[in-house]
Amino acid sequence: MNPEPRSGRVTTSAEAKVIPLRPREQRPAAAPPPPRPVEAPAVELPAEPDLMTRMLEFVRSRLTGAYEVDEFGFDAELTETLVLPPLRLLYEKWFRVSTHGIDNVPKEGGALIVCNHSGTLPLDAMMTALAVHDEHPERRHLRMLGADLVFRTPVLSALARKSGQTLACAADAERLLSSGELVGVWPEGFKGIGKPYSARYKLQRFGRGGFVAAALRTGVPIVPCAIVGAEEIYPKLADLKPLARLLGLPYFPVTPFFPLLGPLGAIPLPTKWTIEFGEPIATDEYAPEDVDDPMLVFGLTDQVRESIQQSLYERLAHRESVFKG
Repeated sequence: MNPEPRSGRVTTSAEAKVIPLRPREQRPAAAPPPPRPVEAPAVELPAEPDLMTRMLEFVRSRLTGAYEVDEFGFDAELTETLVLPPLRLLYEKWFRVSTHGIDNVPKEGGALIVCNHSGTLPLDAMMTALAVHDEHPERRHLRMLGADLVFRTPVLSALARKSGQTLACAADAERLLSSGELVGVWPEGFKGIGKPYSARYKLQRFGRGGFVAAALRTGVPIVPCAIVGAEEIYPKLADLKPLARLLGLPYFPVTPFFPLLGPLGAIPLPTKWTIEFGEPIATDEYAPEDVDDPMLVFGLTDQVRESIQQSLYERLAHRESVFKG
């Protein structure tokens, strides 16, 4: 018995219904990735030599004699290696000196920097020299003019010469200025540094104007410099003149701590310092023969003195206290 055929027709492949494929959605073409920036090759700056390296180089130069000293005895390598580092600790940590107007100090060529003097010991001169070296973009050295007492003292005399100081006389000052050096002078001398605490920040007489004559002869600018903070490091209450004459000193100070505490009394108080370099006073507009005009020399001397005194008053008016700026 044969099975019955299935009902309906059989669809052939030719008759199969073709279902059209749905077109893919057109996606926007992806933006090309941005080009990777080309990194410039790293430039390795020469590393600052560490303290040990500098000391080894210093010792080697001393042993071999491969170092330079100018005609005044100034040894720049010795100054930067042995003299400035301990002064820098006082400058940055103890007195916390803030320096202003360093742009008024010329980047090149000679100039005369005239400062007020105070503090019983001449630490203000050393801090000013360090400020010029460390704060100036050219790291210039300040050639200080010192009193004859400095150069009559054993050991101190040699160290002063090595660190760039010379005797405060017109001939040496003019030679330094003519050779393009920065020269520092403190015209109050011992009258300023040894004045009593009651006369603090009152400028003493500026001598006979010898520093102005040196600037006029060489045609260099005069830069007034005002130092606030040094007056209080050793408040001088009295002067033991008989003892000073016995020791050959201009004064023998009595402070709240010295000589009562002995060597401990010689530690300066940690006052806050400010050093301000004022606007330069030009001298190149005068003729060489104008140096012999006493009224001109006196007038310029007074102008420098008044500029420093005014800067002192302005800084003191804005000072919070002796120990805070």
